Amino acid sequence: MGIRVIKTALAVILSIYIAQYLGLSSPLSTGLLAIMGVEVTKKRGIALSLQRIAASVFALLFSVALFWTLGYQVWVIGLYVLTLYPLLSRLKLKDGIVSSSVVMFHVFAAKTVTLELIVNEVLLLVIGLGTATLINIVYMPKEHTQLVQYRKQVEELFSRIFIELSRHLRDNTYVWSGRELLEAEELLHKAVDAARRQSDNRLIFEGAEWTVYFYMRERQLEAVGRMTEHVARVYQTLPHGELLATVFETLSEDVLMPHYTGRTERHLFELEQSFKGMALPLTREEFEIRAALLQLVEELKVYLNVAKKEKRPVGV
Repeated sequence: MGIRVIKTALAVILSIYIAQYLGLSSPLSTGLLAIMGVEVTKKRGIALSLQRIAASVFALLFSVALFWTLGYQVWVIGLYVLTLYPLLSRLKLKDGIVSSSVVMFHVFAAKTVTLELIVNEVLLLVIGLGTATLINIVYMPKEHTQLVQYRKQVEELFSRIFIELSRHLRDNTYVWSGRELLEAEELLHKAVDAARRQSDNRLIFEGAEWTVYFYMRERQLEAVGRMTEHVARVYQTLPHGELLATVFETLSEDVLMPHYTGRTERHLFELEQSFKGMALPLTREEFEIRAALLQLVEELKVYLNVAKKEKRPVGV
Protein backbone atom coordinates (compact mmCIF):
# COMPACT_ATOMS: atom_id res chain seq x y z
CA MET A 1 0.00 0.00 0.00
CA GLY A 2 1.50 3.31 -1.07
CA ILE A 3 1.82 6.33 1.21
CA ARG A 4 -0.40 8.35 -1.12
CA VAL A 5 -3.24 5.85 -0.66
CA ILE A 6 -2.88 6.08 3.12
CA LYS A 7 -2.88 9.89 3.03
CA THR A 8 -5.94 9.87 0.77
CA ALA A 9 -7.82 7.59 3.17
CA LEU A 10 -6.97 9.84 6.12
CA ALA A 11 -7.99 12.97 4.22
CA VAL A 12 -11.33 11.42 3.21
CA ILE A 13 -12.17 10.29 6.76
CA LEU A 14 -11.11 13.53 8.41
CA SER A 15 -12.89 15.80 5.93
CA ILE A 16 -16.18 13.89 6.20
CA TYR A 17 -16.06 13.93 10.00
CA ILE A 18 -15.43 17.70 10.02
CA ALA A 19 -18.28 18.33 7.57
CA GLN A 20 -20.64 16.17 9.63
CA TYR A 21 -19.59 17.89 12.86
CA LEU A 22 -20.38 21.29 11.31
CA GLY A 23 -23.75 19.98 10.13
CA LEU A 24 -23.11 20.70 6.46
CA SER A 25 -25.36 19.40 3.72
CA SER A 26 -23.86 16.64 1.49
CA PRO A 27 -20.87 16.00 3.80
CA LEU A 28 -19.75 12.99 1.72
CA SER A 29 -18.80 15.38 -1.06
CA THR A 30 -15.83 16.51 1.02
CA GLY A 31 -14.49 12.97 0.69
CA LEU A 32 -14.56 13.23 -3.10
CA LEU A 33 -12.85 16.61 -2.96
CA ALA A 34 -10.22 15.22 -0.57
CA ILE A 35 -9.43 12.43 -3.03
CA MET A 36 -8.72 15.02 -5.69
CA GLY A 37 -6.65 17.15 -3.32
CA VAL A 38 -3.94 14.62 -2.39
CA GLU A 39 -0.96 15.18 -4.70
CA VAL A 40 2.59 13.90 -5.10
CA THR A 41 4.27 17.11 -3.86
CA LYS A 42 3.44 19.89 -1.42
CA LYS A 43 3.73 22.72 -3.93
CA ARG A 44 1.58 20.94 -6.49
CA GLY A 45 -1.02 20.13 -3.83
CA ILE A 46 -1.28 23.76 -2.68
CA ALA A 47 -1.35 25.14 -6.23
CA LEU A 48 -4.03 22.74 -7.46
CA SER A 49 -6.19 23.17 -4.36
CA LEU A 50 -6.19 26.95 -4.86
CA GLN A 51 -7.04 26.45 -8.55
CA ARG A 52 -9.90 24.10 -7.71
CA ILE A 53 -11.34 26.40 -5.06
CA ALA A 54 -11.15 29.39 -7.42
CA ALA A 55 -12.71 27.42 -10.28
CA SER A 56 -15.44 26.03 -8.05
CA VAL A 57 -16.42 29.38 -6.55
CA PHE A 58 -16.57 30.82 -10.05
CA ALA A 59 -18.65 27.82 -11.17
CA LEU A 60 -20.95 28.24 -8.17
CA LEU A 61 -21.78 31.81 -9.13
CA PHE A 62 -22.07 30.90 -12.80
CA SER A 63 -24.42 27.97 -12.15
CA VAL A 64 -26.55 30.07 -9.82
CA ALA A 65 -26.96 32.71 -12.52
CA LEU A 66 -27.60 30.08 -15.21
CA PHE A 67 -30.24 28.12 -13.29
CA TRP A 68 -31.85 31.30 -12.00
CA THR A 69 -32.23 32.58 -15.55
CA LEU A 70 -33.08 29.40 -17.50
CA GLY A 71 -34.54 27.19 -14.83
CA TYR A 72 -33.55 23.88 -13.30
CA GLN A 73 -33.66 21.77 -16.46
CA VAL A 74 -31.34 18.94 -17.48
CA TRP A 75 -30.52 20.63 -20.79
CA VAL A 76 -29.20 23.63 -18.83
CA ILE A 77 -26.53 21.32 -17.37
CA GLY A 78 -25.39 20.62 -20.93
CA LEU A 79 -25.23 24.34 -21.62
CA TYR A 80 -23.25 24.77 -18.40
CA VAL A 81 -20.68 22.19 -19.55
CA LEU A 82 -20.42 23.67 -23.06
CA THR A 83 -19.94 27.17 -21.70
CA LEU A 84 -17.94 26.82 -18.50
CA TYR A 85 -15.45 24.04 -19.31
CA PRO A 86 -13.77 25.89 -22.22
CA LEU A 87 -13.78 29.05 -20.12
CA LEU A 88 -12.03 27.35 -17.20
CA SER A 89 -9.50 25.85 -19.59
CA ARG A 90 -8.75 29.28 -21.06
CA LEU A 91 -8.38 30.72 -17.55
CA LYS A 92 -5.91 27.89 -16.77
CA LEU A 93 -8.29 26.48 -14.17
CA LYS A 94 -9.07 23.22 -15.96
CA ASP A 95 -7.94 21.19 -12.93
CA GLY A 96 -11.00 22.57 -11.17
CA ILE A 97 -13.50 21.19 -13.68
CA VAL A 98 -14.46 18.14 -11.59
CA SER A 99 -14.75 20.01 -8.29
CA SER A 100 -16.76 22.77 -9.97
CA SER A 101 -19.14 20.12 -11.35
CA VAL A 102 -19.75 18.81 -7.83
CA VAL A 103 -20.84 22.29 -6.78
CA MET A 104 -23.05 22.70 -9.84
CA PHE A 105 -24.91 19.43 -9.21
CA HIS A 106 -25.55 20.45 -5.61
CA VAL A 107 -27.14 23.68 -6.81
CA PHE A 108 -29.20 21.77 -9.38
CA ALA A 109 -30.36 19.24 -6.77
CA ALA A 110 -31.40 22.00 -4.35
CA LYS A 111 -33.68 23.62 -6.99
CA THR A 112 -33.24 26.90 -5.17
CA VAL A 113 -30.55 29.40 -4.29
CA THR A 114 -30.02 30.68 -0.77
CA LEU A 115 -27.15 32.24 1.13
CA GLU A 116 -27.05 29.12 3.29
CA LEU A 117 -26.52 26.95 0.18
CA ILE A 118 -23.68 29.14 -1.08
CA VAL A 119 -21.94 29.13 2.32
CA ASN A 120 -22.42 25.35 2.55
CA GLU A 121 -20.75 24.77 -0.84
CA VAL A 122 -17.81 27.04 -0.05
CA LEU A 123 -17.25 25.26 3.26
CA LEU A 124 -17.37 21.86 1.53
CA LEU A 125 -14.66 23.03 -0.86
CA VAL A 126 -12.46 24.45 1.87
CA ILE A 127 -12.81 21.41 4.13
CA GLY A 128 -12.36 18.76 1.42
CA LEU A 129 -9.46 20.35 -0.46
CA GLY A 130 -8.01 22.02 2.64
CA THR A 131 -7.83 18.76 4.61
CA ALA A 132 -6.05 17.01 1.74
CA THR A 133 -3.60 19.90 1.37
CA LEU A 134 -2.90 19.96 5.10
CA ILE A 135 -2.12 16.23 5.16
CA ASN A 136 0.11 16.74 2.11
CA ILE A 137 2.07 19.42 3.97
CA VAL A 138 2.27 17.51 7.26
CA TYR A 139 3.85 14.42 5.73
CA MET A 140 5.62 13.76 2.45
CA PRO A 141 8.08 10.89 1.87
CA LYS A 142 11.72 12.01 2.07
CA GLU A 143 13.62 11.77 -1.21
CA HIS A 144 17.10 12.41 0.18
CA THR A 145 18.05 8.79 0.84
CA GLN A 146 16.87 7.75 -2.62
CA LEU A 147 18.74 10.65 -4.24
CA VAL A 148 21.97 9.68 -2.50
CA GLN A 149 21.52 6.15 -3.82
CA TYR A 150 20.83 7.43 -7.34
CA ARG A 151 23.98 9.55 -7.21
CA LYS A 152 26.09 6.59 -6.18
CA GLN A 153 24.64 4.38 -8.91
CA VAL A 154 25.09 7.06 -11.61
CA GLU A 155 28.72 7.66 -10.65
CA GLU A 156 29.44 3.94 -10.64
CA LEU A 157 27.91 3.57 -14.11
CA PHE A 158 29.98 6.49 -15.41
CA SER A 159 33.10 4.90 -13.94
CA ARG A 160 32.34 1.58 -15.62
CA ILE A 161 31.72 3.34 -18.94
CA PHE A 162 35.13 5.02 -18.80
CA ILE A 163 36.80 1.70 -18.00
CA GLU A 164 35.10 0.13 -21.01
CA LEU A 165 36.24 2.97 -23.28
CA SER A 166 39.82 2.64 -22.03
CA ARG A 167 39.77 -1.11 -22.68
CA HIS A 168 38.78 -0.57 -26.30
CA LEU A 169 41.46 2.07 -26.78
CA ARG A 170 44.07 -0.39 -25.52
CA ASP A 171 42.68 -3.27 -27.55
CA ASN A 172 40.58 -2.44 -30.61
CA THR A 173 39.34 -6.05 -30.82
CA TYR A 174 37.49 -5.61 -27.52
CA VAL A 175 33.74 -5.11 -28.05
CA TRP A 176 31.58 -3.30 -25.50
CA SER A 177 27.80 -3.81 -25.50
CA GLY A 178 27.04 -0.25 -24.30
CA ARG A 179 24.63 -1.58 -21.66
CA GLU A 180 25.94 0.80 -18.98
CA LEU A 181 25.17 3.77 -21.21
CA LEU A 182 21.51 2.77 -21.48
CA GLU A 183 21.30 2.06 -17.75
CA ALA A 184 22.76 5.49 -16.93
CA GLU A 185 20.22 7.23 -19.18
CA GLU A 186 17.29 5.41 -17.59
CA LEU A 187 18.61 6.00 -14.08
CA LEU A 188 19.11 9.71 -14.71
CA HIS A 189 15.47 10.08 -15.81
CA LYS A 190 14.37 8.62 -12.47
CA ALA A 191 16.86 10.72 -10.53
CA VAL A 192 15.79 13.98 -12.18
CA ASP A 193 12.13 13.24 -11.37
CA ALA A 194 13.03 12.47 -7.75
CA ALA A 195 15.08 15.69 -7.50
CA ARG A 196 12.16 17.74 -8.80
CA ARG A 197 9.81 16.12 -6.29
CA GLN A 198 12.18 16.98 -3.46
CA SER A 199 12.42 20.58 -4.66
CA ASP A 200 8.62 20.84 -4.90
CA ASN A 201 8.27 19.55 -1.35
CA ARG A 202 10.29 22.44 0.10
CA LEU A 203 7.90 25.29 0.83
CA ILE A 204 10.25 27.71 2.60
CA PHE A 205 13.77 27.01 1.33
CA GLU A 206 13.99 25.76 -2.23
CA GLY A 207 17.24 23.80 -2.45
CA ALA A 208 18.19 22.97 -6.01
CA GLU A 209 21.47 21.17 -5.34
CA TRP A 210 20.17 17.77 -6.42
CA THR A 211 18.49 19.18 -9.52
CA VAL A 212 21.72 20.92 -10.50
CA TYR A 213 23.76 17.79 -9.90
CA PHE A 214 21.64 15.47 -12.02
CA TYR A 215 21.29 18.13 -14.72
CA MET A 216 25.10 18.19 -14.83
CA ARG A 217 25.17 14.41 -15.23
CA GLU A 218 22.61 14.58 -18.04
CA ARG A 219 24.77 17.05 -19.95
CA GLN A 220 27.83 14.92 -19.32
CA LEU A 221 26.05 11.79 -20.48
CA GLU A 222 25.41 13.51 -23.81
CA ALA A 223 29.16 14.10 -24.13
CA VAL A 224 29.85 10.50 -23.11
CA GLY A 225 27.49 9.30 -25.82
CA ARG A 226 29.47 11.24 -28.41
CA MET A 227 32.70 9.83 -26.95
CA THR A 228 31.51 6.29 -27.55
CA GLU A 229 30.87 7.14 -31.21
CA HIS A 230 34.44 8.40 -31.62
CA VAL A 231 35.90 5.40 -29.77
CA ALA A 232 33.95 3.07 -32.09
CA ARG A 233 35.88 4.60 -35.01
CA VAL A 234 39.18 3.51 -33.49
CA TYR A 235 39.65 0.21 -35.35
CA GLN A 236 43.42 0.04 -34.85
CA THR A 237 45.42 0.20 -31.62
CA LEU A 238 47.81 3.16 -31.62
CA PRO A 239 50.15 4.58 -28.95
CA HIS A 240 47.98 7.72 -28.96
CA GLY A 241 44.94 5.65 -28.03
CA GLU A 242 46.80 3.80 -25.30
CA LEU A 243 47.89 7.10 -23.80
CA LEU A 244 44.32 8.39 -23.95
CA ALA A 245 43.19 5.18 -22.26
CA THR A 246 45.16 6.21 -19.17
CA VAL A 247 43.17 9.46 -19.07
CA PHE A 248 39.91 7.49 -19.03
CA GLU A 249 41.26 5.30 -16.26
CA THR A 250 42.03 8.41 -14.21
CA LEU A 251 38.56 9.76 -15.01
CA SER A 252 36.96 6.50 -13.86
CA GLU A 253 38.39 7.25 -10.41
CA ASP A 254 37.72 11.00 -10.43
CA VAL A 255 34.04 10.57 -11.29
CA LEU A 256 33.55 8.88 -7.92
CA MET A 257 34.99 11.89 -6.08
CA PRO A 258 32.55 14.39 -4.49
CA HIS A 259 34.72 17.32 -5.60
CA TYR A 260 36.41 18.38 -8.82
CA THR A 261 40.05 17.32 -8.43
CA GLY A 262 41.37 18.68 -11.74
CA ARG A 263 43.57 15.59 -12.04
CA THR A 264 42.06 14.36 -15.29
CA GLU A 265 42.17 17.85 -16.78
CA ARG A 266 45.91 18.15 -16.06
CA HIS A 267 46.52 14.66 -17.40
CA LEU A 268 44.65 15.52 -20.59
CA PHE A 269 46.60 18.76 -21.05
CA GLU A 270 49.91 16.90 -20.74
CA LEU A 271 48.66 14.34 -23.24
CA GLU A 272 47.78 17.04 -25.76
CA GLN A 273 51.27 18.49 -25.47
CA SER A 274 52.82 15.09 -26.09
CA PHE A 275 50.56 14.57 -29.15
CA LYS A 276 52.01 17.71 -30.71
CA GLY A 277 55.49 16.26 -30.56
CA MET A 278 54.58 12.97 -32.20
CA ALA A 279 55.19 12.18 -35.85
CA LEU A 280 52.46 12.85 -38.41
CA PRO A 281 50.29 9.96 -39.65
CA LEU A 282 51.89 7.79 -42.31
CA THR A 283 48.74 6.16 -43.70
CA ARG A 284 45.15 7.15 -44.35
CA GLU A 285 43.94 4.65 -41.74
CA GLU A 286 46.21 6.13 -39.09
CA PHE A 287 45.06 9.64 -40.06
CA GLU A 288 41.38 8.67 -39.63
CA ILE A 289 42.00 7.03 -36.28
CA ARG A 290 44.03 9.93 -34.94
CA ALA A 291 41.33 12.33 -36.12
CA ALA A 292 38.79 10.32 -34.12
CA LEU A 293 41.09 10.44 -31.10
CA LEU A 294 41.40 14.23 -31.38
CA GLN A 295 37.62 14.55 -31.50
CA LEU A 296 37.48 12.31 -28.46
CA VAL A 297 39.82 14.71 -26.66
CA GLU A 298 37.48 17.60 -27.49
CA GLU A 299 34.49 15.73 -26.05
CA LEU A 300 36.51 15.00 -22.93
CA LYS A 301 37.06 18.73 -22.56
CA VAL A 302 33.31 19.33 -22.82
CA TYR A 303 32.69 16.72 -20.14
CA LEU A 304 35.33 18.19 -17.83
CA ASN A 305 34.12 21.77 -18.36
CA VAL A 306 30.66 20.79 -17.16
CA ALA A 307 32.10 19.12 -14.08
CA LYS A 308 34.36 22.10 -13.41
CA LYS A 309 31.37 24.48 -13.43
CA GLU A 310 29.03 22.38 -11.31
CA LYS A 311 31.35 20.52 -8.93
CA ARG A 312 33.26 22.40 -6.22
CA PRO A 313 37.04 22.19 -6.51
CA VAL A 314 38.92 20.38 -3.75
CA GLY A 315 39.44 22.62 -0.72
CA VAL A 316 36.49 24.97 -1.53
